[in-house]
Amino acid sequence: MPRLYRTDASDTDFIELVALLDKELAETDGDEHSFYQQFNHIDHLAHIVLIKENNQAIGCGAIKVLDGQTMEVKRMFVLREMRGRGLAGSVLAELEKWALELGFNRCRLETGKRQPEAIALYKNKGYQRISNYGQYAEVINSICFEKRLKEGET
Repeated sequence: MPRLYRTDASDTDFIELVALLDKELAETDGDEHSFYQQFNHIDHLAHIVLIKENNQAIGCGAIKVLDGQTMEVKRMFVLREMRGRGLAGSVLAELEKWALELGFNRCRLETGKRQPEAIALYKNKGYQRISNYGQYAEVINSICFEKRLKEGET
């Protein structure tokens, strides 16, 4: 039975999963990978969720402060052979719960147009498409989403 764990960026399981994520994204993003990579350093991430099964890390995600009300979801990944089991949704739900506990009321994220499974996940979990923000504002292959975690909050 998969279990969720909260940790930080020093966790070796997280570091190993991110290396696999980066390898997969390098294939998906091609020449654009170096642009995205500059925004995905993990050393500053303090809020990591790992999902493990039989003591093996099989997925991860992170949140980082974007502004006073918003956490940004980063580094979402599930091992290819473990996909289709709802694990990413469990990681995302735990990240949202943690964001609320920390006093934030919304989450934002960026994903790529070449990642239809990720887009489907975020839409399924209540994320709404927004204008590309920050460093992604003019990036054609980026899609940004937002979810309000508390009803009535802006």
